[in-house]
Amino acid sequence: MTKQPQEVALLAESGRLLASVFELLDRTSLVGMSTLQVNEIVEKFIVHDLQARPASKGQYGYGFVLNSSVNDVICHGIPSQSTVLRDGDIVNFDITLEKNGYIADSSKTYLVGEVNPLAKRLVKTTYEAMWMGIQAVRPGAQLGDIGWAIARHAKRNGYSVVREYCGHGIGREMHEAPQVLHFGKPGTGLALREGMVFTIEPMLNGGRRNVKAEADGWTVVTRDGSLSAQFEHTVAVTASGVSVLTLRHDEEDMIGKMKIVA
Repeated sequence: MTKQPQEVALLAESGRLLASVFELLDRTSLVGMSTLQVNEIVEKFIVHDLQARPASKGQYGYGFVLNSSVNDVICHGIPSQSTVLRDGDIVNFDITLEKNGYIADSSKTYLVGEVNPLAKRLVKTTYEAMWMGIQAVRPGAQLGDIGWAIARHAKRNGYSVVREYCGHGIGREMHEAPQVLHFGKPGTGLALREGMVFTIEPMLNGGRRNVKAEADGWTVVTRDGSLSAQFEHTVAVTASGVSVLTLRHDEEDMIGKMKIVA
C-alpha cells in the first residue's frame, strides 16, 4: 500500500493530466450533448492530446472511457447516444487515466444549464464532504477519521451517504488496498502513513441511502428516485499531510481554505 517517492511522482503526473481532462469539460457546453458524445470527446483528448491511456476502457469488460451518472444515477452510468443532457440536469463524470504505468482516478458532478436550488445544494454539499475527508488525511490519522468527517458533514446537511461503494488504493492497478469508506468512527481503522495513495469519492443522496442495480449490470440508481451527487480525487499521504494529485487549477484556493498541506 505504500508507494516509493518516484512512484508518487508518476502518479502525480497522471493526476495532472487527468485534471486537464476535467478542465476541458469545464469549457464544454453540455446542454444538448449526449453522454456518448462526451465520452468520445474525452477519449480523443486522452489518447491523442495527452498521449495517455483511458484506464477504464476494457477494465472488467467495460467498453467506455468514463462513467456518466445523470440525476438519480449514483454511479457507473453507461454513456449512451440516447441519454441527452438537458437544462436542469446534474451529471457526474468519473474518469481514469494511465500514463507510464500509473493510474489516476477522479470525478466531478456538473450542473447542466440552470439547475434548481435543491440540486445545487446537494452538489455543493457533496463537494464539501469530499474536502472534509481530504482534510482528515495525514500520517498517523486513521481511515475511520476520513469516513467520519464525510458522513458528519452529510448528516448535518440532511443527506445520506451511499455505503455500498467506497474509495480505494490506486497505483499500477485501478483498485488496490485499502478500501476507503465514506462513513465510520474517528480513531478506528488502518493508520495512514507517508506514501499511501488512494481515492476519496463520496456519493451523497438527496433521499435515503438505499441503492438499486439496473439490469445492464453497471448502472446503480437511488432506490427512492432521489438525486445523487459524487466527487472524487486521488490523494497521497505526505510527511506533513496530504497532496491532492488530481487537483484542478480552479481548486487551488481550496488548499488554503481547508488548511490542506499541498
